Amino acid sequence: MKEKPNLITLFSFAFSFGASLLVFVLIRFLAGIGHAGYPPSCSKGIAVNFTKEKRTFIQSLILSTNGIGGILAFVVGARLIDINWQYGYYALGAFFAISLLLVIFFVPKDIPVEKVNVASKKISFKSVISNRNVIILFIAMMIANIAFYGNMSWMPSFLKVKFSLSISTVGTILAVNAIGGALASLFAGVLLTKFNGKEKLLLIVCSILSSVLFLGLVISDSLALSIVFLYVLTFLLTTIFVGIFSWPHKILPEKVIGSSIGIVNTGGTLGGFIAPISFGALISLAGGSFSIVFISLAIAIVVCGLITLTVKTENN
Repeated sequence: MKEKPNLITLFSFAFSFGASLLVFVLIRFLAGIGHAGYPPSCSKGIAVNFTKEKRTFIQSLILSTNGIGGILAFVVGARLIDINWQYGYYALGAFFAISLLLVIFFVPKDIPVEKVNVASKKISFKSVISNRNVIILFIAMMIANIAFYGNMSWMPSFLKVKFSLSISTVGTILAVNAIGGALASLFAGVLLTKFNGKEKLLLIVCSILSSVLFLGLVISDSLALSIVFLYVLTFLLTTIFVGIFSWPHKILPEKVIGSSIGIVNTGGTLGGFIAPISFGALISLAGGSFSIVFISLAIAIVVCGLITLTVKTENN
């Protein structure tokens, strides 16, 4: 686990010394290799060190740091970049260095005795990647992130154009939304713990409500109402994301948690890559209208919810 923040730390600092686009791309690729190990490593650590009843909440607690990081990036990072773009990467490298020290000194180095036999049993990657539930969650996470990142990518432009807002006003609205997103991860963990065994019901309800809110954004001409739609939508999408991401803790063997969540996270990464490009093309085809984006997102998130219904649990 230590190697991952070590790589990210090294290449975050290296980014500030890049002198050409090719170098920037190479460094970013290498940093991505380090970052890719973070979700499965954390998830495996959770599986080894916490009981099954606590894992969903602990996972949501870790995921909430994404929102906190977004707030810091908006408040601190933007100001550092305004002074000198290299300062932003110095700060990023410093944060990763602190993370590395925390891992070294505070993360348990030994697997608990009762877990040794479980951890020692090797499972082939082929058996994990061909697992029915892993494939379903991979697809569901990909679509969920298409909705999440599609919304996040185009919401600033949508608000600015539709309501003729200034960039600073849009930034304030989205900063508050980022704070709400961090809190939503925590509440989602509590909600998913209470709905233990009823995840399908929770996710399909969240998906349908999200779809209605996406359509509401298209129809509404009220800024206040659109902001309410956005904030509620963020909570619902976060609940869906946390629910899919943490579900392997409940339905898959402990010894494959790390690799399975790594595969599910890859689906999310793919969705985050597809969303901005595909919806940008749709907006161009629609002559600059954002309605096509939110209608597509409304359809996508319902499809995501329907896919989660096919997950095989012990109660099926």
